[in-house]
Order: sequence, then C-alpha cells, then structure tokens
Amino acid sequence: MKPVLVFDWNGTLLDDSYALLKTTNDILTHFGHAMIDINTFREHCDVPLSLLYRSLGMSQDEVALVDRDGSALFHDSYEPLAGNADLREGARRVLELARREAASSIIVSNHIVAPLRSQLRRLGINEHITDVLAFESRATQFKSMSKGERLRLYMKENDLKPASTFIIGDMPVETDIARNLGLISVSITGGFVSESRLRAANPDYTIDNHHELLPILQRHGFFRDA
Repeated sequence: MKPVLVFDWNGTLLDDSYALLKTTNDILTHFGHAMIDINTFREHCDVPLSLLYRSLGMSQDEVALVDRDGSALFHDSYEPLAGNADLREGARRVLELARREAASSIIVSNHIVAPLRSQLRRLGINEHITDVLAFESRATQFKSMSKGERLRLYMKENDLKPASTFIIGDMPVETDIARNLGLISVSITGGFVSESRLRAANPDYTIDNHHELLPILQRHGFFRDA
C-alpha cells in the first residue's frame, strides 16, 4: 500500500507567510490601522481571513469592503508577492520522492485552483501533484465547500484509506480535519500560525521543515529505502 500525502498549500508547501503579512499590512494601512509584525500575524491568523481582519481591529464594514469585487483588494496585493515566493525547505525533495515511489500527493487549499495551478507550473512541480482541491473562483472562495468536506468526498470517491493518509499543514484546521477523518496529522512550523497554537491543537507530529517528514513516513512503514 502506498501512502497518500495531503498538503495544505499556503504556508505549508509555498513559503508565502511574509507575502500574506505584507498583504495584511497593505489592507490595514488602507483603512488607517497600524501595521503588525510576523509574530502578531501568527498569533491572529485564521481562516476565513475575515476572522484575521476582525481580530486586528477592522470593522465589519471594512471587512465587507475587502470582500467586495471578488476580494480584489486582497488579490491585487497578494498575487504578485506570491509570484516571487519559493517552496519551503525540503518540499521539492518530498514531492519528488513521493512521485518516484508512486505515492499520491494532493493539495487541499483555501486558495483558488487557477492561480494555484499557475504557481505549481512556475515552480516546476505541477506533474508532482496528483490533484488540487481548492475553491473554483474568487466568487466562491470561503463560500462553498470547506477543505475538510472536499477531502472527505475525495477520499470516498477514490477509496483512500485514512490509516495511510497523512495531512500536512501549518494551521490547526488541518489537525482538526485529520481528527474528523481519522488521518495522521503533521503540523509544520514557520507558516501562518505560531508553534504554540499548532501544538495546542495536538497534532500527531510537529516538524520544522519537510525534510523531517521522511522519518515520520518511514516510521509508518513507507519509503524505507529512500
């Protein structure tokens, strides 16, 4: 049996924490609020991003303006910054190894499919990804099916076994999904959320980079000859 690796995208495979921080600061200053540093960002970051904005003092009306026009205020700032972001340490090696071992690598994201696929092509890893489960458009972002529900249906349709499925993410939501679906949860630090918040969610494993994922997979009987 081959393992299934389910990756979050933003902050997990893509090293875009500072891109999202700058975008958040652009939005805060647009409405006259004080900028924040990376530590404050990681203590407050949540999804949907409206929760982040509200926790930083933005009003409901201001958040509604950010969401207007397909969140153009957000995407116009974020996408060019993300276009310069690299993969996180060890991510390419893990994806290449999974492909060589004929294991599935799936992305489950709150981002949008088209720009995410564009990033995969830019980074030269599109062929390493079995499937991308994400929102269809800006209009449906955070308004249609949740990440957990997308993954649940995908696993049912493809007869994927929870006991050999690992979900890797940089936020507590991935640990919650793992708990609900019976998956093995791996939290990675250095993304959108502080290490203390990640550990408080009680994942099965916590890693600092993707190089540390291989020993976990080997402990479960996979990739032993890698």
